[in-house]
Amino acid sequence: MNQEIYERVKNNPKFSELVKKRSSFAFKLSLIMLSVYYIFIMIIAFSPETLGKQIGTGVTSIGIPIGLSIIILCFILTGIYTDRANNEFDKLTDEIKDDVRFDV
Repeated sequence: MNQEIYERVKNNPKFSELVKKRSSFAFKLSLIMLSVYYIFIMIIAFSPETLGKQIGTGVTSIGIPIGLSIIILCFILTGIYTDRANNEFDKLTDEIKDDVRFDV
């Protein structure tokens, strides 16, 4: 019976929609994060003096707030994904489960 349920879920058009939407959204968020991180690392590698400039008269360089901003961006993107997963993806999952229950 588990194989039968698996096949029903797999063949459900809403399941294909869920997989497509979730994969596409996760790819976009990953691309944003990797791009920002890659650019940051490239600046460190090829122009370290850019991030080494001091802010004001203190010892803090401009690289510190930029690095912290990248970490904060990670949390923001995670929150965006979680919000969409809880609202849109969970609804689709529940619809798929209801469809499979009625078919059994």
